[in-house]
Amino acid sequence: MRGTVFALFLVLAGCCELGQAQAQTPVLLMATTTSTEDTGLLPELAKAFQARTGIELRWVAVGTGKALEMGKACDADVLLVHAPGAERNFMDKGYGQSRREVMYNDFVVLGPASDPAGLKGQDVVKAMSTLAGKKAQFFSRGDNSGTHMAELALWKAAGLPVPDREAWYVSTGQGMLQTMSMAGERGGYCLADRGTFIKYEAGPQAKNLVILVEGAKELRNQYSVITLNPNKCPLVKSDLAQTFADWLVSPPGQEAVASFSLLGKQLFFPNAGQ
Repeated sequence: MRGTVFALFLVLAGCCELGQAQAQTPVLLMATTTSTEDTGLLPELAKAFQARTGIELRWVAVGTGKALEMGKACDADVLLVHAPGAERNFMDKGYGQSRREVMYNDFVVLGPASDPAGLKGQDVVKAMSTLAGKKAQFFSRGDNSGTHMAELALWKAAGLPVPDREAWYVSTGQGMLQTMSMAGERGGYCLADRGTFIKYEAGPQAKNLVILVEGAKELRNQYSVITLNPNKCPLVKSDLAQTFADWLVSPPGQEAVASFSLLGKQLFFPNAGQ
């Protein structure tokens, strides 16, 4: 009996020590984009960051528009997003304390290899006009994400209204992988970030979509880290957020970004300070 009680005491003591250790681990909450999660980048960043600082990074992956709204509502401590125009507006209105560029890749226009609309070889602005002129089925995320915002800018650059009332234009309201899957299954076109497309290439549907338009300056996809203004969000963990932002733009953080690859391809290119 005495031995049993002593064993129980050890178990309870161990649980208490574990609970204390967990309680002592600082936790940082980030609102970020689906592309950083879908590609698999975030777990790698979180692992490297915690090894360096002891801080546990947790995140909610949504579209950039939603991530910025979470920042305005003080529902996160730090943001990692990719819509420069919306980010500048966020900063101009005083919601952010600092904004620093971290990494980039690019957007690409995808479609079936048969390319019935004939986009291959066109510049991206001409390609958008061609899609509208031929009423080729186009799948938009339609979710105010960074990718969706980039798509809207391309329609504007082509001198066209957003065709959201057209039968050939499908607003999915879904993330990037889901939107690509729908476009691939139905022989349509879509705009995607290259990193998530590389993830898509690793799946069983890879043959359904190919890159048809790429390389234009309008297709650059820049990511930035934003810390929140503590005057707007008094309970934000400003010290942890600043530690993460500093680490992400430091040589170790930039190396963590650069070293992440899939199918032998680098998904993101660090450019802090450039």
